[in-house]
Amino acid sequence: MEAEGPEAKVVLADRGYDSDHIRETLEENGAAVVIPMRRNRKLQIPVDGHIYALRNRIERCFNKLKNARRLATRYDKTAASYLAFVHIAAIRLWTRAFVNRT
Repeated sequence: MEAEGPEAKVVLADRGYDSDHIRETLEENGAAVVIPMRRNRKLQIPVDGHIYALRNRIERCFNKLKNARRLATRYDKTAASYLAFVHIAAIRLWTRAFVNRT
C-alpha cells in the first residue's frame, strides 16, 4: 500500500483482507473500501454488491489470461517482453467476443 503510483479510489478485495489496519489505512488515504466482513465480526458493515461483482469479473479475466502458459510461468526475462505478451493475450480474449456473432 506504500508503493508509489496513482492513488486508489476504490479497493476491491475478498474476506482475507478484512482487517481493521487495512481498512483504516485505506480510508485515511481517501479510498473507498469494498471488502466483505468476516462472519465472526460483531459489527457487520454492508458492502455494495454491484461494485463487489466487478471484482469477480476481474478475477475471471486474470484466470483467462493465465491460460496462456507463458504468462502463468513468466518465461520472459524482461518486463517489456512480458507486458507485450500480456497485450497479445488480452487482444486474443477481446477478439473472441467478435467471432461467430451475427
